[in-house]
Formats: sequence, structure tokens, C-alpha cells
Amino acid sequence: MSTSSHTHDRGEREALRKLILSAMFMAIGVILPFFTGQIQQFGKMILPMHLPVMLCGLICGWQYGGAVGLILPFLRSMMFGMPPMYPEAVAMSVELAVYGLTIGLIYSLFKKQNVLTVYLALIPSMILGRAAWGATQVIILGLSDRSFTWGLFFAGAVLRAIPGIIIQLLLIPAIMAMLNHTGMLPYKGEST
Repeated sequence: MSTSSHTHDRGEREALRKLILSAMFMAIGVILPFFTGQIQQFGKMILPMHLPVMLCGLICGWQYGGAVGLILPFLRSMMFGMPPMYPEAVAMSVELAVYGLTIGLIYSLFKKQNVLTVYLALIPSMILGRAAWGATQVIILGLSDRSFTWGLFFAGAVLRAIPGIIIQLLLIPAIMAMLNHTGMLPYKGEST
């Protein structure tokens, strides 16, 4: 068998692995909100769907993270009515797509990866995702003659989300460090 055939097979296996992992992250995103009791206000504080999307972006890449983020809120809304389709699932879909896309893209740019680079990808993605959510809310609510003020943005994107933000800042780097430590997903550029 030629080298190009081996490379092609390896590429197909890697694409299949990322697709399977993305499906797993999608399933986790569907299930996690049940741990908040499907209570919308509690879910907005804990942000259970954010974790699998961000991990998908880090582990599978920006394309997969963006796709999972885009689909997940719509899927949950259609399956369980939570989040409500309009305007919540629409705005969350944009927000989560930006999270998955930006965290995966920024993280992939580092030649050497470690806990610091996880944070360097995580923090900008958290800011950009919340900004995308706010911009989407401005557009959606503007179409219905309702306004979306800075106060509403700050309350929804920051104040109410503080517990979820803390969970993200603690869990995501810890999970990535654990995956590296166990050898399941070594950091790129680290000597083994």
C-alpha cells in the first residue's frame, strides 16, 4: 500500500473520529441542561450547553465546534421546548457557534499547547460569544420593536452568567490538562 493511501486512510479515520466526538458533545449538550432541572433561569446562570461546545472546538477543531454550537440550541428547542425557539434558541445558536468556532480557531494557531494556551483561546471566545449573543438580541428584538439595552446585555451576558463563567474558567482547562496527562489528547508541541 502506498504512502498516500495510508495518509488518506489516516485522514478519513481522523475525520470520522472528530465526527463521532462531535456527536458525543452534541449528546452531552442535550443532556446537561437536565442537571439544571430544565429551569431556564438556573440554566442561564450555569450555562450547561456552553461546556461541550467549547470542548468540541478545542478537541475537534473550529469547524466542528462551530457546527455543534450552531445546531445544539435548535435541537434542544425542537426536542424539549427549552430553550424556547424564538428568541432564545436563535440568539444562543449564534453565541454557541461563535464560542465553538473561535476557541477552536485560536487554540489551533498555537504551535505549542498547554493550560495557558487553553486560557488564551477560552477568554477571547467567551468575550466574542457574549458579544455575538448581544448583537443577535439587538437585531431580533429590534425586529419586534423591543429594545435591548446595555443594562439588559450586562445582566444577561455577565451578571447572571457569573457562576457559569467561573465553571468554564475552572473546568475547561482542567479537562484539557487531564486529557493531556492521561495521554488521551496530548498538547500539540509537547514532548512525550
